[in-house]
Amino acid sequence: MHISSQRCRFDIWVHPSHPSLINYNNSQIAPITTAGEMDTYSVDVVYQAISALFQGNNPKEQEKANKWLQEFQKSIYSWTIADELLHQKRDLHANYFAAQTMRNKIQNSFSELPPHTHESLRDSLITHIGQIDAQTDIVIVTQLSLAVADLALLMASWQEPINDLLKTLAPHPAAIWPLLEVLKVLPEEIDSRYLRLGANRREEVHKQLDASAECVLKFLCMCLQRDDLDQQRVWNAALRTYSAWMVIHVFPFSHICNNTLTQLAFRLLNQPETAGKLHDNATECVCALLSCMTTRHDSDNANDAPVEAQVFSAVCMLETPYHLSVAHEDTDKTINFCRIFTSLCDAFFYKMLSDQQTPHYSMKGLDLVLLCVGHFDYEVAEITFHLWYKLSEDLFQRYDDKLTAKFRPHIERLISALYRHSQMESDHEGLIEENNNFYDFRRKVSDLIKDVAFIVGSGACFKQMFMILQAPETTWESTEAALFVMLNVAKNILPDENDVIPKVVEAILTMSEQTHIAVRYTAILLIGELCDWIENHSESLEAVLNFLLYALQQKNGLAPAAAIALTSICTACRHKMVCHISGLVEIARSLDSFQINNDVAIGLLKGISLILTRLTREQLQSALREIVGFQLEPLAHLLESSTGSVQKGEREDPVYWIDRACAIIRHTNPDVPDNVEHPTVAILNDAWPLISQVMNKFQNDLRIMERTCRLIRYGIRMVRKQAMHLVEPLIKQMVVLYAVQHHSCFLYVGSILVDEFAKSSECITGLLEMLQAFIEPTFGLLQMENGLRNNPDTVDDFFRLASRYLDCCPLQLIQSSLITPIFQCALIACSLDHREANSSVMKFFINLLIWGRTTHSRHAECRPLVVDLANQHGGALVMNLIQASVFQLHSYMLADVAEVLNELKQVVTNEQMQPFLANALEALPKKNSGGYVTVTQQQLDEFSNTVLRADTTKAISQALKTFTRLFR
Repeated sequence: MHISSQRCRFDIWVHPSHPSLINYNNSQIAPITTAGEMDTYSVDVVYQAISALFQGNNPKEQEKANKWLQEFQKSIYSWTIADELLHQKRDLHANYFAAQTMRNKIQNSFSELPPHTHESLRDSLITHIGQIDAQTDIVIVTQLSLAVADLALLMASWQEPINDLLKTLAPHPAAIWPLLEVLKVLPEEIDSRYLRLGANRREEVHKQLDASAECVLKFLCMCLQRDDLDQQRVWNAALRTYSAWMVIHVFPFSHICNNTLTQLAFRLLNQPETAGKLHDNATECVCALLSCMTTRHDSDNANDAPVEAQVFSAVCMLETPYHLSVAHEDTDKTINFCRIFTSLCDAFFYKMLSDQQTPHYSMKGLDLVLLCVGHFDYEVAEITFHLWYKLSEDLFQRYDDKLTAKFRPHIERLISALYRHSQMESDHEGLIEENNNFYDFRRKVSDLIKDVAFIVGSGACFKQMFMILQAPETTWESTEAALFVMLNVAKNILPDENDVIPKVVEAILTMSEQTHIAVRYTAILLIGELCDWIENHSESLEAVLNFLLYALQQKNGLAPAAAIALTSICTACRHKMVCHISGLVEIARSLDSFQINNDVAIGLLKGISLILTRLTREQLQSALREIVGFQLEPLAHLLESSTGSVQKGEREDPVYWIDRACAIIRHTNPDVPDNVEHPTVAILNDAWPLISQVMNKFQNDLRIMERTCRLIRYGIRMVRKQAMHLVEPLIKQMVVLYAVQHHSCFLYVGSILVDEFAKSSECITGLLEMLQAFIEPTFGLLQMENGLRNNPDTVDDFFRLASRYLDCCPLQLIQSSLITPIFQCALIACSLDHREANSSVMKFFINLLIWGRTTHSRHAECRPLVVDLANQHGGALVMNLIQASVFQLHSYMLADVAEVLNELKQVVTNEQMQPFLANALEALPKKNSGGYVTVTQQQLDEFSNTVLRADTTKAISQALKTFTRLFR
């Protein structure tokens, strides 16, 4: 190959009698094959559309042009027209559009091209790369580089792409920059989920890259020596490329640590005058080098110890430039050094944790990281958080006190730094606004402190902060930050602590109203976190409740904290709170007079409900009726006055009241024998007409229907079979509404009814009729275009419902005419890549096939019916499961597929299973559109034999994951 002065054009012609399907973003459209349609997509027409999109000022025309260009990109003719636009170089927008189109076509629609056109496409792309100059926009360079890289990965006949590109482009100074970009993105694209190279092709590509690694390294080093190039641009590009190749581990470790590129990266980092972009790329380079060390520590190669020490020493020498970056307030460079120091600790992580008498020299890395944690900007500290999570997790798993003690000083310094970072500005008024950056940072600090506190001990941490509170002339912001740290460890302090906590509680309860509002807010939250201690020191309960009730009634922002704390107290002290039930009922009555949002109010109702459970039957019925009434009465008024328009989240929203009632019903769970009438049955009976009205009036609103169904669900779960008289009217109403509205929440309520009542013989007929009534609208919805993808909740809830029938009344369902259409629907739905929906489909198959096992003693009449079903549809089931696993499902979903295959093996013989598998595997493509082998016959046989021999789901699951990687 060579760059010719004569233009190399790419042409493709598709014979009208052989129109291949176009695959674009996972959708298929028929190709354009008529001459008239070809005229529609001429270069000039496409250029006009590009001009209308990017340069027009009419929004409607721009939208029209955008849709037209999207359709054009799906057509077979976009290949040649994009190529021609790149040759013509009319303007920046046309060039960008053409480059992006070419990249997208290669990535998503490579199968459109006949194999004989691949070389023509390659030569044309290399010509475009060779014509890039210093003025070419970086976006266009990136798109063309990705196009060439993706082509090199997909095109099997291009056997030595790296060497060919080096020979063709390296001699031309202007082509060095784009060549470096191609070499950078090529290793990054190997694992692209769009290309789906497959394990075999990836292994071939890795061998190609291994073979070319030495040439690439020499080329990169040579680029640094050339003085006929733009030094900054080439250094940036060379360092980025070097980093990308290090990440895939093709360079020997000794070559990485001792070459011109690594030396350049460290030299640039040590020079304060290094430009920002170059500093960023040098940082990426050093981080990539350290990531190579991280993976190598698994093998713990002793021969590399001197080189590792050399790298560690080089990184430690960056402490001085770090301090300079801080002095110059160059936060971007400071962040880069922080990333390097954190990566250093990641690289030496298991060396630091080694059980040695003398600490490993890499422990100094933690000092560098803590240096960054101490930086005045909390965003720098946040970069290190993942390291501390990783350290705490590892120490917790090892459960080694001696090893944990080794890291205690570091965690003490960490917590002290987090305390300082958590302080608010001294001139801050009011509370921290939610969802701003500092609020989010404090939330992350809270999580981190809870994770690492065990290393220093929660009690010690609490005492450390208490000492700060006692210091003379402590500022309000220091006090608030200390309380903030304390509330994050309070739950882990032993409830019998009598030294510090009593003093803290007393100080909070007697806190002056002149104290800064933020201090009071955090102090109230701390009281809530000390709920277990308060439960163990009941003498303080009365004072705490009075304190919280007073705060709850304030209009200064303290009410939410008081409500949250009161909820915690109710949860922890439910036995001791029974005597305060009348006061709690008054709180429930006055809920809307408090300055709290509905979520906080619902939490408070949850806490009160937990105490209701401890009441006597008579007390419970009276208090529950009253508290539920506080929610249902406004709902009834809303129904009478509502015009149909709903203000979401406001008192005029039915969900506002339904969610409250739901929280009460859900968390009031008294222990009532089956032969005794449940104290809440009468309350549910009285509430049913209102609930029914809500379902009728707001049937168009999915959100309201989902919340109403949730209320019904918890109501039925509470009283169980004593809700029998509600079953018939509920089913009738749901069936009618579902036929019109298709809300899947009705299917979910149906599954609750089956679970509770299908074991009663008098209910089975009615429940099967409910299923039959649900099937027609469900299948009608799912059979629409993209019906499965657009309605995953319906798929989830429908097959959850079917599984409940199989759990509770299997014989009646399997004997019925409904089982075959449900099974056939499940066959189609098993390709849906929605986690919950697919899991429900697989659970349906499993629950069905279980009844075909010879070992099942219950409902033996089911076995021949299930065996017959498996014999008839087993082939289709295996076919669809294999196709779905290979082309649609995520790897984490394959365990469910494996369980279905394992259950099928228990129902049919291996002699039957073998042809099922053989047919499914035969239908898979053996070669990719690029011409390389996707799967060998040996690999097909190995997978088939593994599945047939496997006696556990885990073995089949592992085989499936290994096999599907061949196609991904």
